[in-house]
Amino acid sequence: MVARLAEAGHDVRVLGRSDEKRAAIGQLGATAMADAASVTSQADVVVVCVFSDEQVRQVCLEGDLSMAPGSVLVVHTTGSPRTVENIAVSLGIDVVDAPVSGGPHNAAAGTLTLFVGGADDAVARARPVLSCYGDPVLHVGPLGAGQKVKLVNNALFAAQIGLLSASVDLAERLGVPEPTLLSALPHGSAASRVLDLVAAGGSVASFTQMAGEFVGKDVAVVRGVAAELGSDLGVLENVIEVFSSREK
Repeated sequence: MVARLAEAGHDVRVLGRSDEKRAAIGQLGATAMADAASVTSQADVVVVCVFSDEQVRQVCLEGDLSMAPGSVLVVHTTGSPRTVENIAVSLGIDVVDAPVSGGPHNAAAGTLTLFVGGADDAVARARPVLSCYGDPVLHVGPLGAGQKVKLVNNALFAAQIGLLSASVDLAERLGVPEPTLLSALPHGSAASRVLDLVAAGGSVASFTQMAGEFVGKDVAVVRGVAAELGSDLGVLENVIEVFSSREK
């Protein structure tokens, strides 16, 4: 993402917490900074992309996020919609939530999918930055809507893995080995992006080992958000349990 921004001609400043990270940032064409205030104080758009919702709160609410008037904060981390709403209220700034779907290869190619929530004006100001590494950039509603869409996406993703896992079990009971099944199904009406990803990894177990931590984190968040709203995941929950048992 940093490389794409620098290649597009943006003046990019990035927080680097070690000499090694700061050297790597410089090699990407950006300027490495040792503290957050140096990154944010003169930026038109500030981008936060960390692992967890807790880390977003630490960076934005407990750190020194000294943003210039009229700037926009973009949060890429998948988390609770209430977190971005609290940041906007607490700091009195324009916030855009833009959780990311895709991997490093998508970032390098500029084809990350971004589910974006925020006011029209804030999204418009952030879009030139987001478009450097995101395509499509989907504005799905007001602040928090991006998180909600991404959480539903990830719940469905986990459920599809659970369904595929159950299908592999059925095939093995019928005497069809998993590799044979995974090589055949992409050519039938059951084809899907999840199936392609799992087939490329060789097995459900291999894919779960690789992606389980990230998917499990997001499933935990969507369960919590649904509970806050007085709901649950419905039939998705039963299928996700199949994925969760595989992960363990």
